[in-house]
Amino acid sequence: MKKHIVTLTAIAALSVGVASQASAESYTVQPGDTLWSISQANNVSVEQVKGQNDLSSNLIFPQQQLEIGSEQAAAVSEEKATYTVASGDTLFKIAQAHNLSLDTLMSWNGITGHWIFPGDKLVVKGGSPISVPKAPKEEAPAQAPAKAPAQASVKAPAKAAAPAKAASAQSGKEMTVSATAYTAFCAGCSGVTATGQDLRSNPNQKVIAVDPTVIPLGSKVWVEGYGTAIAGDTGGAIKGNKIDVFIPSQGAALDWGRKTINIKILD
Repeated sequence: MKKHIVTLTAIAALSVGVASQASAESYTVQPGDTLWSISQANNVSVEQVKGQNDLSSNLIFPQQQLEIGSEQAAAVSEEKATYTVASGDTLFKIAQAHNLSLDTLMSWNGITGHWIFPGDKLVVKGGSPISVPKAPKEEAPAQAPAKAPAQASVKAPAKAAAPAKAASAQSGKEMTVSATAYTAFCAGCSGVTATGQDLRSNPNQKVIAVDPTVIPLGSKVWVEGYGTAIAGDTGGAIKGNKIDVFIPSQGAALDWGRKTINIKILD
């Protein structure tokens, strides 16, 4: 499909742990499988699967036999590595660059939202799930003296209104873009997006190719004339305020042509 290279500029800090033994498992590739989906299902990296099976590319085929966690990888390192968040990073970008699922990255770092800030240190290798305690349920306050409720009934609504204003200020960014269309069923196309989505096996997905410096990968985006889609792919010609919408039919993709439309980043 489209080649996607993520370059992270901050330096990862390593701390050495203990080596463990990996057990051998044979896996038969199923229709719709990708190296990404297989690696995530078996809690290994894409590079580890490729190395164990002498694969020089990410192409795999149904009924192909793959060794997962074979004796060739008996010394699987449990080194723990951390990554320092740089300006412009997103959790999705960091997870993808380190061959992790978004859920695994969030679990290793005890993250429940999607907010990260430059300078934060995230565990990106050799981590373990961190349970995040639930906020205790607030108990009803003890009944106040007779005069206290009168003061609360005046001041409380003003304080409660502040979060609503903050939420309104965080509304999605809108922009005008030049939009073209592409299909996964073309000569030489693998059908797999930059984020590992198999569009040939799932042709009803709404996916757009974007410039990650303008629209972060993984964002949910409303696209005029197309609907709500996931920013899940990239392309060499997709730079700046340009997008490429995925359309299963090659004829329909050609009919789309090139349009100037409005979009809105939802999250």
